[in-house]
Amino acid sequence: MANREELVIIRGARSGDASCQLALGKLYLFGGASLPRNPPTALHWLCRAAGQGMTEAWQLVGRHISFEHARNCRDLALPLYARAAAAGELQALLVLAELLLEPGPALEGEAEWRGIAHGLLAKQPGPRAQHLLARLEPVAAPAPPAPQRLADTGIDAHALPQDVSDAELARQREQAAQAGDRTAQLALGLALARMNTDGDRVDPGESTVNFKRALRWLARAGEQGLADAWFAMSRIYTRPEFSQRSLRDAQACLERAADMGHSGAQLECGIHAWRARRGDEQNDVKAAYWLQKAAAQGSAEAQAALQRIAPSPEPSGWAESLLPQLTRELLSSQPLLAARIELAAMFRLTRAEALLLDVKTADHGHCLVVDIRAYYGRSKRRLVLVRSAQQRQALDRIVRLFEQVDCSPAGPEGNYRQRLYRFKTWVMSAVSDELAAA
Repeated sequence: MANREELVIIRGARSGDASCQLALGKLYLFGGASLPRNPPTALHWLCRAAGQGMTEAWQLVGRHISFEHARNCRDLALPLYARAAAAGELQALLVLAELLLEPGPALEGEAEWRGIAHGLLAKQPGPRAQHLLARLEPVAAPAPPAPQRLADTGIDAHALPQDVSDAELARQREQAAQAGDRTAQLALGLALARMNTDGDRVDPGESTVNFKRALRWLARAGEQGLADAWFAMSRIYTRPEFSQRSLRDAQACLERAADMGHSGAQLECGIHAWRARRGDEQNDVKAAYWLQKAAAQGSAEAQAALQRIAPSPEPSGWAESLLPQLTRELLSSQPLLAARIELAAMFRLTRAEALLLDVKTADHGHCLVVDIRAYYGRSKRRLVLVRSAQQRQALDRIVRLFEQVDCSPAGPEGNYRQRLYRFKTWVMSAVSDELAAA
């Protein structure tokens, strides 16, 4: 779904260009012309850019990437948050402390980062900073067991007496939420809506719900990076008993959750886009994008849906058998034809698809849209997924080859008859040379 300018940045980032990696990280962090916001992907590219000395990369990570996303690549993210915290970024300091409290293998430099975090937290007056300070040891020590949390409360179980009442628990939860603790804000919003993080109703005997207050707390938790909060908000906006029910707002919240890496939201976004494809043919591209994200997180339902939307094509034996014949002479004399044969073997295209595909417009980053109906009436539009880094690299190379070429029948390759004639002529020549050599 990336446009041409964004594809240039993607290719540069994948080839190791630090400025392109920074630019791609910013596109995924704030959203581009056609690239959706995706903080986990933004963090990946910003970490790579920071590793090549790009100062702005670790500054952006410290200011904008939440703990929810940083915890999934703790070893790469820790030094970036330490640098941003030392530079005075409060948000980076809080995330650094949370990362240091996460269970995990000790890293080189972790003792120094703990000292930095401990010293800076001691200067912060806020309740959240003081809470983290009380839990954080300033020197390297065996990490204590991660504190157990009471289900859907956001309150540290070790900090409470064993006989705490529900009323006291609710009071402490609201205090923590008021102080800015995002876990407590999520828990308070869920309690007010009488639902769990999956959006299912809990406490069926309890009739008192307050969806408006719940939305306010969930929005605050969501703005601090909790995808579960946006997902819960999407569920509230679909409730028929809610006076401000809005399917548009529900979809917007669902997409925010999906952008932040929520697997269930990604699955729903994908299925919704697929069902809406009659209104916009390009919705199948959007569906494949979200379903690939959900499938990468282990969703079997998303994987099954992907197989229906973009089934694995049959092997293109004709192209695979010709790959050994792609000699240096052909690559120099007919580079576009050779590239089309390679593309057909890699993505299992038919001969007509390989010869007529507009390579530049077909590439959408995560998939190829194979559509030659304008020139070949018997064909059907279909999607072919880009399934590996090797396929992506080869496709980038082939797209670069076609960037300055008009792929239409009016271009230098000619119409289908001319392309087919050139292909058959080369095949007969290659077969004759092989028989002569034998």
